[in-house]
Amino acid sequence: MKTILLISSLISKLKVLNRTDRLQAILTQLQSKKIVKAQEIADRFDISLRTVYRDIRALEEGGVPIGAEAGVGYFIDDSYSLPPIMLTTQEASAILIAGKLIPHTSDKKLDDAFQAALYKIKSVMNADDKEILEKLENSVKVYTGMSEIPRKDSIYLQDIQQALVKSRVLLLSYFSHYKQEHSMREVEPVGLLFYALNWHLIAYCRLRKDYRDFRLDRITNLELKKETCHRKLDKAFDEYLQREREQYQYFEIEIKVEQNLASWINETKYWYGYVSEKKVGDYIRMKFLNPDLHGFAKWILTMTNEIEIVSPAKLNDIYHNLVIKLFEKYKKHLP
Repeated sequence: MKTILLISSLISKLKVLNRTDRLQAILTQLQSKKIVKAQEIADRFDISLRTVYRDIRALEEGGVPIGAEAGVGYFIDDSYSLPPIMLTTQEASAILIAGKLIPHTSDKKLDDAFQAALYKIKSVMNADDKEILEKLENSVKVYTGMSEIPRKDSIYLQDIQQALVKSRVLLLSYFSHYKQEHSMREVEPVGLLFYALNWHLIAYCRLRKDYRDFRLDRITNLELKKETCHRKLDKAFDEYLQREREQYQYFEIEIKVEQNLASWINETKYWYGYVSEKKVGDYIRMKFLNPDLHGFAKWILTMTNEIEIVSPAKLNDIYHNLVIKLFEKYKKHLP
């Protein structure tokens, strides 16, 4: 019976603590803009409107001067505010852009943490900066072309950051796309990389006895172990990056494309190591750095006669062989 009463008491205290945290967060949200709708608060904390009304009354009873406009929302009296942070227009805009990009370059867990931090920043901004952000809010969108792909709740970004800060060993359950199999890896993390639209953990793998690159969205489970490691992060990370640069040879590629095609490949060109371009007559000369000439040749094969290879000669040979193979395969279907 004593045990049951103790557990009940702990649960009661936990609920009070959670509500206290929520009230503080609601106060911050109310300070982040001129008027906040009750539904916005309910959606943010996944609570009912009735709970929102109770929380607002609790804040009022605590001395917070909250006003309300029927059918519009809640606001805090201008006399009640923290000292404002003075930001330039450019700085305020940069904050908004960061908030738009985070959901597309991380997981839901990190995005929630960033948005909570953003509310706190907004809450202490002056009125002019708040107005700037409100005007830009619906005028800035990020489109990746992959909106149909569901975003994971977590790709363990925050756990890995904690492991890096505390020099902790990680135990990963990892799915190898190449071998199509799962394996358990005990690793010593040294850094995070973002490239090709994905986050990657660079770590020393105790199984392979070497540094490896683990794509975060292929980690199916992660455990932060109590064991610590003693690698110099900066040195180990730099050594890995330098080794990768030396191991993979990048080819300088130059092609000529028709102007209408240049705009058509405007986004996909970055996947293939786009460096620069220059208009020459009726064509656009584009330069690339790419380690895979065969893969590059297959990409430009889709552009048919609207492209001309300038260099290197090896790329031209590979492209020529692909064209011959295609012709041999489909020539029987020609009229």
